[in-house]
Amino acid sequence: MRKESDSTLNEPVISVWVRDPRIRKNDFWHAYIDYEICLHTSSVCFTKKLSRVRRRYSEFVWLRQKLKENSLLMIQLPELPPKNPFFSLNNAQQITDRMKGLQKFLEQILQSPLLLSDSCLHLFLQSELNISKMEACAAGRTHYTVAQAVQNCGLRRFHSETDLEDLQTDVFCDFDSDSSESRDPERKINDLGVNNAESTASLDLLGTSQEETMSCSPVSI
Repeated sequence: MRKESDSTLNEPVISVWVRDPRIRKNDFWHAYIDYEICLHTSSVCFTKKLSRVRRRYSEFVWLRQKLKENSLLMIQLPELPPKNPFFSLNNAQQITDRMKGLQKFLEQILQSPLLLSDSCLHLFLQSELNISKMEACAAGRTHYTVAQAVQNCGLRRFHSETDLEDLQTDVFCDFDSDSSESRDPERKINDLGVNNAESTASLDLLGTSQEETMSCSPVSI
């Protein structure tokens, strides 16, 4: 019995939260919501053990499609919360339901050892690249590797001149990234009818950032 308990204690932890929905405006007529994805893990498969990025629903749709293509239908992927043609940015319950569905999707994805080796998943969870840049990086068509994209999440430049040049010409960071300079507190949705006390307590673990080299060999770094 004790051996089983010790084995359980040694298993890597991968915890993910989808939280803090915020309204973003493309222009006067068009707006969307993105969500903060917080990851806390002890798994050697991840370059960073603590990370935060922001993603919108359409990026989740892209991720599921890429995982489906890359896994060659070897596993059954969980479903995303369905796209609602009547989804409203002013409907707190709809936003809450979608946020919970997105978190459930990621929790199930992260339970698969096969999917943990997918570069697109790592870029989605721990980089600020937009969809086109994630695809290019995962395919090896950028000057920076998957590990470099993850390690430089939140930074304004790489350390080498080549990476800096690529950053300037290709617009490395997504315009939707969670930047302290660009985030508008007034756009934060505060009236969601959901109790986040437990998640908030868990997120206190995310005080400092740690970086380690990604050691899962199938991931291109």
